[in-house]
Amino acid sequence: MVFYIASKEDIKNGLVTDIYFVRTKNILDKAGIKKKVRMELHSYSFPRGYEWAVFAGLEEALYLLEGLPVNVYSLPEGTLFKAKEPLMVIEGYYNDIALYETALLGIIRHYTSIATKAARMKRLAMDKTLLFFGLRALHPALAPMADRAAYIGGMDAVSGVASEKYLGLKPVGTMPHALILTVGDQIKAWILFDKYVEESVPRIMLVDTLWDERIEALEAAKALGKRLYGVRLDTPSSRRGNMRAIVEEVRWSLDIHGYRDVKIIVSGGVDERTLRELRDIVDAFGVGTSIAFPPSIDISMDIVEIEENGEWRPCAKRGKMPGAKQLYRKRPGLNDKVLPWNHEPEDKEYKPMLVKYIENGRIIRNLPRLDDIRKYVLEQLSEVPEPL
Repeated sequence: MVFYIASKEDIKNGLVTDIYFVRTKNILDKAGIKKKVRMELHSYSFPRGYEWAVFAGLEEALYLLEGLPVNVYSLPEGTLFKAKEPLMVIEGYYNDIALYETALLGIIRHYTSIATKAARMKRLAMDKTLLFFGLRALHPALAPMADRAAYIGGMDAVSGVASEKYLGLKPVGTMPHALILTVGDQIKAWILFDKYVEESVPRIMLVDTLWDERIEALEAAKALGKRLYGVRLDTPSSRRGNMRAIVEEVRWSLDIHGYRDVKIIVSGGVDERTLRELRDIVDAFGVGTSIAFPPSIDISMDIVEIEENGEWRPCAKRGKMPGAKQLYRKRPGLNDKVLPWNHEPEDKEYKPMLVKYIENGRIIRNLPRLDDIRKYVLEQLSEVPEPL
């Protein structure tokens, strides 16, 4: 018995690909056809209601392509983009690129989809804390990747223990219902948590396991006193009813009994609608499945130019715009112009967004720290309207 996951060696060697790319490469090699191409990554359509997305996964994409005889131009990781804009341009012989299209698109598309959903959530709750608790919805092999994508998108913290090893992110999270049920008494469980968990962890008590949320919240406040940082409501949908009314009742009860400083955290089935409904009365949200399994940002990769007789000739399949393109942007906001490669806008305030990362297989640019990528995303989010 094994975990059915590809090794990084198999991915780097082009084994994780679709069979038609293997056959295409074999045909071209045997026929002696070797043409230099420019391939462009782009998204021609977004999920309904999406006006922008967050480009993510670049670091892994560069690791995948490093060592191949190619040049790579790309948006910086964390850049917000709109539909039909170029995300990456790869120059090289198609025979050398073909086997890597599947893995490259898988990396960029999956990362971008998670990061975009996280960014939409963060844009709706800019001043509130958002925690990513989505690992139980994913294969464990993807845990660090999902935590990284969610963090890039704006999550304030993640719960994955492995992400401290792989990403340097300190995991957050307090207790599951299992602790209370195993102990057999919620008050005793809260006291044991306070006794044995390291002091650096905020005392946030789960208050919806056995009794009414308002009653448990007050009992937690009485049991821990000033040591209580917050209460978490993870009420399942079968018992939830009007969640805003429940939160208002808990907040009112805590306030009138002198516990105004106790924070309220809501988790369980949190989506964009939940944030809109509760962001004015909730201090933090735990978000899982809606980010772990987001609407997919459909990114494709197409030949847009072929070199013939030393010159680049624009070409593309039906439905796609031929010719390599550069994206120019004037901040603040997404004031963008898409122009043919090597064309510049008249307004010099527009800056080119696709920059060279790989030259003939060698990474030539220092990559930013994870926290700097997240900061870059948050700066852009402050410049765009709330998602629809």
